[in-house]
Order: sequence, then structure tokens, then C-alpha cells
Amino acid sequence: MTITHHPTETTLASFATGTLDEARALAVATHLSLCPQCRTMQHKFEHVGGALLDRVTPDAMAPDALQHALARIGTPEPARPVRAPRADGLPEPLSAYELGPWRWIGRGVQWRSVGVPIENHLRVFMLKAAPGIHLPRHRHVGSEWTCVFEGAFTHEGGRFGHGDFDEADENIEHDPRVEEGATCICLVALQGNIVLQGFFGKLLQSFIRI
Repeated sequence: MTITHHPTETTLASFATGTLDEARALAVATHLSLCPQCRTMQHKFEHVGGALLDRVTPDAMAPDALQHALARIGTPEPARPVRAPRADGLPEPLSAYELGPWRWIGRGVQWRSVGVPIENHLRVFMLKAAPGIHLPRHRHVGSEWTCVFEGAFTHEGGRFGHGDFDEADENIEHDPRVEEGATCICLVALQGNIVLQGFFGKLLQSFIRI
């Protein structure tokens, strides 16, 4: 399967330098786990960043820097819970997060929470839509980054299948339709909410809290 939609170079560079928030970094990491081409690009950005750091003139350390460092030696880091490897076929980056149960939010559409702390109105969840489902036309209050890892959907931006990555912002309206033949499952990092368009979309808005 060929991946045709990728994060922008700016997004990959931000991921490589560690400047993305956790929500969007997870969406990019999920894509990277499926896309050798973008993993290669990420490594190139990391090498460039390392070369630039080698050329930076170091700043003088604070007079008490050594004392602070010595005082921290032996201070245990907070233990992180150890999770068993996923046995459900989901991309590896999701193994570090608690996943909620699937919940119905509309005909043929389910939603599942992903345990990423909410920051700057960004939250992460999974969407699962049945084959042939036509999702309501919608726009976004903020950004919406989506990585597909099962099935495919189409909208005005093209076809998005296994591994494809879709970056949308508040200037874009989507009118997605899931392809026939397979359920579509995506990871979504959403800032704010979606706003459903059209008469029936506005009727559904009060019932769908995404």
C-alpha cells in the first residue's frame, strides 16, 4: 500500500526538534510508525539539528550549576506504569496510552478516547466508521490532524488510506465519505471542536460532542 499524504516538512521538523505538543506529536509518531519515507526525512532533520548544535557557542554555566546537578543525583524519577505490548494491531505509539471503550456517536460511527492530557484545547481520540458512511460536512474551530491506519476515506483533498496523514485547519471544510469494503479507523488530534454544516448537521450538533 502506497502512502500518498504526509505531514508537511515544517511539521516533521517540529517533531524532530521536540517542539510539538503531545497530542499532535502522537499523531505524527503514528504516521511515522507506518511510513518509511517520513522516518528517513525525520532522521535527516535530526542530523541537521545536531550539526547546528555543534556550531553553537556554549553559554557559561551558572556558578551553582554543579551543586544543583549533584543535589539531583540519587533523586528517583517518578515511575511510569509499564504496559503490556498491544495485541490489537494498533500502531505502536498508542501502546503508551490508555484507550477508552468504543462509543456510538452516530449511525455507523464510533469514538474512542486516547489518554493524552488535554493541552491548549487539543485532545486525541480514535474514530471508526463503517464502510460507505458519508460523514456530515464540517469545519474546524482549530486544527485537525488525522492519521489513517485501517480502511480509507475520501474528501475534497483526495483519498486517504493506510498510513496517510491529513492536516486541516479552521479554513478547511471537510465532506468525508468512507470507502466501501472496509471499516475506516483513524487517530485524530483535534483542537477545539468540529462544527457540522448544513441543516441536518446543525440538528446533530447538540448530540455529537467531538
